[in-house]
Amino acid sequence: MLKLHDLHAFYGKSHVLHGVNFEVPPGEIVALLGRNGSGRSTTVKSIMGLVEGQGSITWRDQQILGQQAYEIAHLGIGYVPENRDIFPKLTVHQNLMLGQKRGAKQPRWGFDDMYGMFPRLKERQHTEAGVLSGGEQQMLTLCRTLMGDPDLIMIDEPTEGLAPKIVELVAEYLRELKRRGISVLLVEQKLTIALEVSERCLVMGHGQIVFEGTPTELKANAYVRKEWLEV
Repeated sequence: MLKLHDLHAFYGKSHVLHGVNFEVPPGEIVALLGRNGSGRSTTVKSIMGLVEGQGSITWRDQQILGQQAYEIAHLGIGYVPENRDIFPKLTVHQNLMLGQKRGAKQPRWGFDDMYGMFPRLKERQHTEAGVLSGGEQQMLTLCRTLMGDPDLIMIDEPTEGLAPKIVELVAEYLRELKRRGISVLLVEQKLTIALEVSERCLVMGHGQIVFEGTPTELKANAYVRKEWLEV
């Protein structure tokens, strides 16, 4: 479904990604792990057309490297940024409305789905998004992206700064995506949740993939965890 081949990315003259290669198959959760500065966020931004890149990024065998972010979104790729990017002066419901995909195809997700997954959002649907807690804003961002009916959703650090109860809600959200056949590229620092929900783990270091395997294989590889993940 999504394939990266020899991807290089740059911020000005700074060379950040050095030949990244991996795939995200249909209906699979793939965790992209690594320390801060390893290139994880740059990778998803490159896929979304937000960072200059060289190499190849194909989506359903179509080259998307060099396309604009809105064009990539229209092809069925959703992106949940680390900074959430909610519209603070709009209500929860209005934020969700902005995420809705327009077209003839009946979307897989609606307001009832969002409010069913996160009842707290239903309680606050008429509240301005800017006054929500950090956890509530994260729920809203996840749901707004889903309202666009993507076939692949890339989520950057969804559990950062969240209370344990909210982290478990996010984990259940990821499981629901899998049940509905949506592919997920999960950028995460918390090894526990990544190993719990993913089928495959990629570890980045210095702008390259330094490990690829199952959660079980990563758990068993003390060298990779110590060298590239543990603080």
